[in-house]
Amino acid sequence: MSVLRRLRLVRPADQEAVMNQAVKVAFATTDSKTVNQHFGSAKGFVTYAVGADGASQIEISEFGVLAQDGNEDKLDEKIALLEGCEAVYCQAAGPSAVKRLLSMGVQPIKVSEGACIASIITDLQAEMTAGATGWLAKAMEKKNPTSMSRFDEMADEAWDE
Repeated sequence: MSVLRRLRLVRPADQEAVMNQAVKVAFATTDSKTVNQHFGSAKGFVTYAVGADGASQIEISEFGVLAQDGNEDKLDEKIALLEGCEAVYCQAAGPSAVKRLLSMGVQPIKVSEGACIASIITDLQAEMTAGATGWLAKAMEKKNPTSMSRFDEMADEAWDE
């Protein structure tokens, strides 16, 4: 199995700094509009850079037809394509795929078939604005590390005894 097509979109220089602050998220899809694929047998991924103020499609990858057969070799190339992603949305993922994704820092997220990619991106942006939690908070911290840890902040706070 190999990638049939891989298209990386080039951004103008003025967008580069904004997108470097964004989280990179992939979606298992055949139509670039909905999440409609199982991770292991996905025919393609569409990848976005998502920031609180905008989102930009940055890559589209397509594969040949794959069965959900437990063949681990088909995962290698897919997992390699997700290098630098913070999350991948899919209908499902097998235990070994989940383990391998998590080990490289990619959070697999299961959604129902037909989940709208645009809606997921809107929800991510709303969470970024309101105060991210979970995997998104970790990803944002990695992109924009604060100079002080939460423990340092607590130590600097006034204590009433």
